Amino acid sequence: MNSLPPFFSADRPYDEVLPWLKQQLGRAGLRVMQTFDLRLTSPLKLGYCPCPHHGTDQCDCQLIVLLVYGKEGRPVSLILHGNYRQTWLSLIDHPGQRAEAGTVTAIQQAIEIQASAGI
Repeated sequence: MNSLPPFFSADRPYDEVLPWLKQQLGRAGLRVMQTFDLRLTSPLKLGYCPCPHHGTDQCDCQLIVLLVYGKEGRPVSLILHGNYRQTWLSLIDHPGQRAEAGTVTAIQQAIEIQASAGI
């Protein structure tokens, strides 16, 4: 589902990783705005959609897009992709949408510090 290379993964479901992630980013002085949630789109929100990516009867995929604001002006787009008790984080950084280096570093530091403590 997510073609961006992940820079972080956790052996935890997305519904555990998302609040932890928002808390860690907030503690690092970053502002977070959630702009997309796949589970809120139809027919997934009805809970009976077969998964086109993993072949399961019930789709348990999740894709969330966060805009993370640092001290620089433009936000960094952070993608959270999860399924079957696994979660991956990816950053969007390509010529058409460059990620602010300072914000990327702050995101990585906020995640790495706490990831070593147990998520």
